[in-house]
Amino acid sequence: MSEPEASSETESAVAAPPAVPLLAPRDGVPELVDTAAGVAAAAELLASGHGPLAVDAERASGFRYSARAYLVQLRREGAGTVLLDPIPTADALAPLAEVVNPLEWVLHAADQDLPGLAELGLHPARLFDTELGARLAGFERVGLAAVVERELGYSLKKGHGADDWSKRPLPDAWLNYAALDVELLVDLRDAVAADLERQHKTEWAAQEFERVRLAGPPVPKPDRWRRVSHITSLKSPRQLAAARALWEAREDLARRRDVSPSRVLPDSAIVDAATKDPRTVGELRALPVFGGPRQRRYSRVWLTALEQARGLGDAELPSRSPRTVGPPAASRWARVDPEAADRLASVRAGLNALSEKVTVPVENLAHPELVRRIVWDWRGGTAADLDAALDAGGARPWQRDLVVPVLAAALAEPVDEP
Repeated sequence: MSEPEASSETESAVAAPPAVPLLAPRDGVPELVDTAAGVAAAAELLASGHGPLAVDAERASGFRYSARAYLVQLRREGAGTVLLDPIPTADALAPLAEVVNPLEWVLHAADQDLPGLAELGLHPARLFDTELGARLAGFERVGLAAVVERELGYSLKKGHGADDWSKRPLPDAWLNYAALDVELLVDLRDAVAADLERQHKTEWAAQEFERVRLAGPPVPKPDRWRRVSHITSLKSPRQLAAARALWEAREDLARRRDVSPSRVLPDSAIVDAATKDPRTVGELRALPVFGGPRQRRYSRVWLTALEQARGLGDAELPSRSPRTVGPPAASRWARVDPEAADRLASVRAGLNALSEKVTVPVENLAHPELVRRIVWDWRGGTAADLDAALDAGGARPWQRDLVVPVLAAALAEPVDEP
């Protein structure tokens, strides 16, 4: 394997001319496709094009519970851009899927959009992720605007990514913004691919892209209720049980209404109610937030959750600390197992050196949690054992080729002095 070349991020940043503002798509903003007939026409249009398909999707994170796509942007050379409203057309997308599913898709941060697109029956046969490719190429900034400016010399018009894309009708300025997100994606793909090829990382990227393509929707983490802001201020398992019950009630309401949980009830209100444990409607509504007009209709929901928490037996209460599977937090290793802490320090030093050498972030060389688990459980073994452990944890071949020698050296048994 050829030695990867260092990224020229700093040199190019110094030498780059001022970016050219890109304020509107070169062909104008297309009409929004929101009918079955429009979908069929869009499918024919894209079929007439050639090369990879630029893809993006806009969600309504922070406004809706679901991660569904509320706008899909597609662009292909020779065909132009399609802006698709998937809400009224969700049952009419088969002609589009027949055309686009066999293609290579180009997305930026594909793992964010692929699950919502899959819900619509849209799945890429091949994938190029410009954000992930930029990481592997050693770029310091990997947001779409930053990578476009670095590679292509344009500054993108931004500003609507965090808006409520479930809103209808969609404002013209938003559609302009959305069209720009796919305007240069294929050009960006070619530029990033050239960087990867120059650094001898094309195969690394191909393996990473395939992992993302086949990953499927993210698996919900256990005990998600423990992520409530300031939950550590709760001092007893009974208070934690109240917070958990309120969180679960909020999730149920948010799911049924398709509203972001934070818009149903803020975390601060959950912690406040869990701390003060109101017993009546009056006591509940005397607390901040719960007395507001949007919350009063759900008073009985929140009181029922609190009553359920009070009715739990001691054995049913959550622990103060989450029950974790696997090693403890790395910050505790020095106290719990000093030898494991030393091993982890040695491994981290080796991986940091490798990261600098190949200009790939440490977290992309091997998943940090997998590395910690291997180091914690290590009782001696061979490089083949390390390779098998990394493989079982989902590490790709290119990662194992690089990381196994580093781990083997860091975990080697010390030689006793004569």
